[in-house]
Amino acid sequence: MIPKYIKGLRWWIIALVSFGVVINYLDRSALAVAMPTIGQHLSITTQQYSYVVAAFQGAYMLMQPIAGYLLDIMGTRIGFAVFTVLWSVACMLHALTTGWLSLSFFRALLGFSESAAIPAAIKVVSEWFPDKEKSVATGWFNSGTSIGAMIAPPLVVWCIINYSWQSVFVVTGALGIIWVAVWLLIYRDTRFHRHLDPQEQTYIVAGQSLDPTAGKPDKGDWKRLLKNRDLWTLMVSRFLVAPAWATFTFWIPIYLTTVRGMSLKEIALFAWMPFLAADLGSIAGGYLCPFFMNRFGVSLITSRKLVVIFGSLLMFGPACIGLAVDKYQAVFLFCIGGFAHQALSGSLITLASDIFPKSEVATASGWTGSAAWLGQACFSLLIGAAVSSIGYNPLFVCLACFDIFASIILWKRLSSRHPRQGAAAVSPT
Repeated sequence: MIPKYIKGLRWWIIALVSFGVVINYLDRSALAVAMPTIGQHLSITTQQYSYVVAAFQGAYMLMQPIAGYLLDIMGTRIGFAVFTVLWSVACMLHALTTGWLSLSFFRALLGFSESAAIPAAIKVVSEWFPDKEKSVATGWFNSGTSIGAMIAPPLVVWCIINYSWQSVFVVTGALGIIWVAVWLLIYRDTRFHRHLDPQEQTYIVAGQSLDPTAGKPDKGDWKRLLKNRDLWTLMVSRFLVAPAWATFTFWIPIYLTTVRGMSLKEIALFAWMPFLAADLGSIAGGYLCPFFMNRFGVSLITSRKLVVIFGSLLMFGPACIGLAVDKYQAVFLFCIGGFAHQALSGSLITLASDIFPKSEVATASGWTGSAAWLGQACFSLLIGAAVSSIGYNPLFVCLACFDIFASIILWKRLSSRHPRQGAAAVSPT
């Protein structure tokens, strides 16, 4: 029997969101693992694959501000469910692929629909968590991005060996439909959830420095939002750091196969490891923010900046992959990069919920996400065009440089002021 009030309900809610993000990234990561097999069957070249990747990234980039706006209009519960159904169907349509053009079309459909996942998750964080816990909550749901990518290699290889490459997309797409049913059954806004303890609700609201009603009269006012200097700082920072995660998600299996000579079974055994490290980075980065605040007495915004700097310095890992003497060292250096990127990425994503009110946080997150995916699309096209002539190593060095530049811009351009403080928060018993 379900109790009247569920203790720590906000953490159960973020666990549910994390599962949704896992499925989202499983769907998008499956193609990279299956691509060596699909490429052989359908004669798709590396250059053509870069177009397929860019189709997904371009669609994602264009749609994310719109998706964020629609989420703010529809509300978190219905909006998240609608977009999840759409991306699950788009994923299953991949099974009908006959060549790189049709694959690009299906990837574009997937990009359009999957673009809502992170804005929706950030919107949940802004509604369900006090300021001091937002980075922790973001760290947990952001770990879903790497869990999904981590699950993809063994699951995809199993489907290919036992059934066919087409079955990969049917199986992964069906998981999203199941998640939607659970989401609609469980999720409600904090104001209406009958299993939310009033004491926990008070703790959440009291710990949020932004006025819950702020921004409602101007909701969806893109012109006003795009004049905000902080938004542009976040957009530029995410534009620079995003290529690293796109490279890990879409190119690691191909790099390990073509450059390091790994077999399909070795890919299943090793390609998930950088994403496990990324998982740990997401969680560690979330807890580093309150650690910096408590240990050094810095502001909320400064704590986010320090985590970004910490992660950018660790990006020496992928920058040194060209020095690795064997494939196992290469995987280890990818692991350092995965940990570093997800640690800093979580703080960058969380900043939207620190700066913008609940009523427009998804829209703001959508714009910063759009900038991130523009960076990813540009870099993927660069990889496709340049890898045959210069190899991967100079491109991996670029990833580390981009992150360092992003941390400098964030530190210089984003104000470290505290958000307007709300009532003092008292931890619920």
